[in-house]
Amino acid sequence: MSETAMIQVEVAYALPERQAIIPLTVAEGTTALEAARRSGVVERFEGLDLDDARLGIFGKLVAADQALHAGDRVEIYRPLKADPKEVRKARAARVKERRQEDAG
Repeated sequence: MSETAMIQVEVAYALPERQAIIPLTVAEGTTALEAARRSGVVERFEGLDLDDARLGIFGKLVAADQALHAGDRVEIYRPLKADPKEVRKARAARVKERRQEDAG
């Protein structure tokens, strides 16, 4: 009977006013979502719903069932308040308006 190797990972979550990076020892093959659940992060941050959260590893979006490797940091991303593409379009439109006003 073979023994399952254990690996060290971290789970990270942040709000504007506070953040947590939680070290965790898990079995090799543990998924990103399983690690997030086992970390206890939900108990630390009221309203955090892991079932709807997007997850990443070191800034790269991953599927919830992504198997972890030793040293990985699972990041739990908050939902965006505004679509970044729409924000950029609006900013570009404002700049264009200002230029036209200055030229006219």
